[in-house]
Amino acid sequence: MRGDEVFEEAEAALSGLLAAPEAPSAVTSGAAGGGVAAALGDAAINALVGPEAFARAMVAVRSGHVSHVEVDDAARTVSGRVRGHHRDDYEVTVFLASSPSGSTTVHRSRCSCPVAMDCKHAAAVLVVARHQQGPGPRVERAEWERVLGPLVAAAPPVASVEVAPLGLELGVERIPAHRGYAGRLDLRARPVRRGRGGGWVRSGISWEDLDFVARSYVPAHRELLLQFRAAAGAGARNALPRNPWLSLQTVSSAFWSLLDQVGAAGLEVVVEDPLRTLEVLASAEVSIDVRRVEQVGLLVGPRVRVGEDRVELTSVGVLGEPAHGVYTVGADQQLTVARLDRLLPRELRSMVVGARPLLVPRTDEERFLDEYVPGLRRHAPVGSRDGSVALPLDVPPRLALTVTPRDEHRVRLDWCFRYVAPGSPGPGTSYDLDDPGAGRLRDAAAERALLVDLPLPYATTPVLQEPGSSPATPAAHALLDGLDAALFVERVLPGLEAAGVLVELVGDLPGYRESVAEPAIAVSATERADTADWFDLHVEVSVEGERVPFDQLFVALSQGEEHLVLESGVWFSLQRPGLDRLRDLIEESRSLADRDSGELTINRFQVSLWEDLVDLGVVASQAARWSRAVRGLADGGPTGAPELPPTLLADLRPYQREGYAWLHTLWSNGLGGILADDMGLGKTVQTLALVAQARLEQPAAPPFLVVAPTSVVPGWVGEAARFVPSLRVVTLDSRARRRGSLAELAAGADVVVTSYALLRLDADEIAALAWSGLVLDEAQFVKNHRAKTYQAARRVDAPFALAITGTPLENSLMDLWSLLSVTAPGLFPSPQRFSQFYRRAIERDHDTDKLRQLQRRVRPFLLRRTKQAVAADLPPKQEQVVEVELAPRHMRVYQTHLQRERQKVLGLLDDLDRNRFTVLRSLTLLRRLCLDPALVDEAHADIPAAKVEMLLDDLTELVAEGHRALVFSQFTSFLGRIRERLEQAGIEHAYLDGSTTHREQVVERFRTGAAPVFLISLKAGGFGLNLTEADYCFVLDPWWNPATEAQAVDRAHRIGQTRKVMVYRMVAKDTIEEKVMALKARKAELFGSVFDADALGGAELGADDIRELLAA
Repeated sequence: MRGDEVFEEAEAALSGLLAAPEAPSAVTSGAAGGGVAAALGDAAINALVGPEAFARAMVAVRSGHVSHVEVDDAARTVSGRVRGHHRDDYEVTVFLASSPSGSTTVHRSRCSCPVAMDCKHAAAVLVVARHQQGPGPRVERAEWERVLGPLVAAAPPVASVEVAPLGLELGVERIPAHRGYAGRLDLRARPVRRGRGGGWVRSGISWEDLDFVARSYVPAHRELLLQFRAAAGAGARNALPRNPWLSLQTVSSAFWSLLDQVGAAGLEVVVEDPLRTLEVLASAEVSIDVRRVEQVGLLVGPRVRVGEDRVELTSVGVLGEPAHGVYTVGADQQLTVARLDRLLPRELRSMVVGARPLLVPRTDEERFLDEYVPGLRRHAPVGSRDGSVALPLDVPPRLALTVTPRDEHRVRLDWCFRYVAPGSPGPGTSYDLDDPGAGRLRDAAAERALLVDLPLPYATTPVLQEPGSSPATPAAHALLDGLDAALFVERVLPGLEAAGVLVELVGDLPGYRESVAEPAIAVSATERADTADWFDLHVEVSVEGERVPFDQLFVALSQGEEHLVLESGVWFSLQRPGLDRLRDLIEESRSLADRDSGELTINRFQVSLWEDLVDLGVVASQAARWSRAVRGLADGGPTGAPELPPTLLADLRPYQREGYAWLHTLWSNGLGGILADDMGLGKTVQTLALVAQARLEQPAAPPFLVVAPTSVVPGWVGEAARFVPSLRVVTLDSRARRRGSLAELAAGADVVVTSYALLRLDADEIAALAWSGLVLDEAQFVKNHRAKTYQAARRVDAPFALAITGTPLENSLMDLWSLLSVTAPGLFPSPQRFSQFYRRAIERDHDTDKLRQLQRRVRPFLLRRTKQAVAADLPPKQEQVVEVELAPRHMRVYQTHLQRERQKVLGLLDDLDRNRFTVLRSLTLLRRLCLDPALVDEAHADIPAAKVEMLLDDLTELVAEGHRALVFSQFTSFLGRIRERLEQAGIEHAYLDGSTTHREQVVERFRTGAAPVFLISLKAGGFGLNLTEADYCFVLDPWWNPATEAQAVDRAHRIGQTRKVMVYRMVAKDTIEEKVMALKARKAELFGSVFDADALGGAELGADDIRELLAA
């Protein structure tokens, strides 16, 4: 329907609903220019909200969604309420004004809906107010009188006592062949009602009449008939124009469940004359019959069985597409409908409807039997009723596993389906599990059945499972190492063979077995000639006479691993009393002097971890160089920053100039630091200004090394080309590495940009080169000081190191220590000492003195400015927590799982470190249940997800008003369900998660406005994106680390944004999400104090935190 038709129909209906017959068409209030009535004309309302919103408003008025409309002449306002779809009524206030000519005009409006102002709800209130205005001046009455007056005057409501039973009439029409279309039967339906004489009549009832709730029908009958109509589909009436019947040709499979409900609902099903009776059967089958015609070939056609009887094709009709049922009319005029045992593909359905066989010429017989019959059997039974054709045997698939041993106790697993005909000498035909190709022999249903209930330890070895599969199925290809490989070969392979899996070994496997013998440990300490304080520590460990390489044992014990696999294949547990002494000794020494010989050095005093690491060449060099730089600065080194470099093509804001000056001071003195400005304040351009100046002052110096997340690397290259085009920037990626060595690529460059992944993989080669400076963008990637990425960053040989991050704290204060240990390695040498003196005191004991001391220590090396402090011109960001009430069924499912997970988790908190994975998995399950119970169990797919419905409602309105929105969630499966709903609603959208390959194209589609809605996973979209085109953000699931959410929201609220940004955080009421919000607030308050309440951070979850999350 066109927009003008919507206006006309809605206005006409409104006049009949709201205006009294004797009311005049124009209303005046005695004011000049027509008063309020003149302000409420179509032109004025259209000017306020636009034609599309006005059309939607008329629909809302027609539906009776507007109430409590009041006109206050004194205050010059019109107010009212408009019913929302999934939350409380929206409150609307419209403000009127007087023009210079004295007439009344609409000035502006305000609404509690997401659009907030000048929306369709305001238009609806104005339309209703226009019809309520009576002639002459109005007398203002008190609120109590306006509310109670109509109630006193109204007569008590009287319930309708006479309701009409309804029925469903079925009929069959034979549609003749016409212009190339084959004739067919058509099953059709229409509603009927019980007449005065007790019989069924068609008059006074139609499918359209069911839409009027006020009619006196039995509610259960009406509801069931409406469901029949919906199951018939939107095209059912088009097939029968101007006809009271609905065609069931394409009815959905819901037809059968509706038939099952008619008895309980008391809805009678009757048949049209000359039909006499109706029979509903639960079983029918369509098979394919092949018979030979001599000298001609093979005839291939369908056969239909209904119940136990074979029926002629000419008397058969089909239901649904793909067909899920058939019907037939017998000689006794009995209508029989039956559900097919399996769905019919479109081609087989056409053969049944066409009621004629296909001819396979004699020349094609062999190809038909060999190549087509196996594939046809996947869809229907294939036979030869008269035995004239010898059909090939049905070849079932077998599940096969190829096991290939690799070096260093690694085992590669490759799964496939194999089809081998009985008696065939060859290997047959194989298809990998991840091969989507459809072969002639493939039986998809049989293949899926082979993957169910395999004896595989998915829980303990997740790499064996295909990601996202439910029920769990094996990954097509997997690589196991260490203990996982040993346990798989020793314990899992025999069970797979017993389950019928064809296991093939390519090469020789070690004799994996577990040793239960106690390891023999010999420890001795010898004096060193060069010092009286240091000793050489010698450790030898053997198991069953086999020597254990000490470097492997050292790493395993240091990382808390539970088992170790030896070269012979023998593996043993590290959780042994005999190894406890060795573990304690390693905790004291911590310094690896010679990994090849297994020697350790230990001081006669118990020193911190950093003091042990000082003996390592790389770390000692960094610490000494840092200490010399500090002394140089204290002795009066250069602290003033020069003018901005002439090669910088950017106008820096005042705070950015201050940041540049601070960076230049650190660089000039060989110091490093953390640039922790709020997200979106231009940290990259400040850093590029420093690099440009450094290249002018030291043109012959080595290049700067910039390390960033892979998705951000192109942004760095683009920003450098934009702001400092004179810099020669080289990107170090896998393609560049194939063109030459790192030294060759870096030669002559000013800046080398690479990713954290390549920093880790090429750590040795990068550490071998000299660099002018190291820049770590999104430096939270090195927050884990036990990870290889952090270790690789520590080894970079550069006199200056800068960490760039808007969130220097994400999990705990140890994040801050990790960044400072790279940029200022002598500030806090030991993580243990830092944890004892600062982390525990501040996080656990809330020691404000230690907090102030920490702030003093880090202030020279950390610069952080917030948007509120330095970007006053940035539009405001308004945040709102939206309570979402789950549907009763949804809440019951949630409560059931909550009780079960609470009992399980509370018993694990006494040893949280050991059980952390299990605990977090339970919490994640509860959080997923808050979003959509189908994310946990597809059996709950019929339960509506309140957040999805609310979001769709909001997005529909926002898109209609020309807004753009970002939608964030941590769960890609939930984003996928929203994606499906948006597609159904016809709302264009973009989608980004960690698996997105063409990231730039996806982002550009949103920026250009082609997709007004952007679905983004928090992990993929938390950094490296500039999305100032958006002015609405929806965070669908809260997290106890507020820094992650803040990073995501600030993709829109950053320099360059010109509109107010609205942020809605959806929180499921009375669930774990409310407790997550409370926990997040406490964590943000604690860790924000480190940066004067401007930083956001959340400590690692403790046992007390988890108990509170699961509290009733």
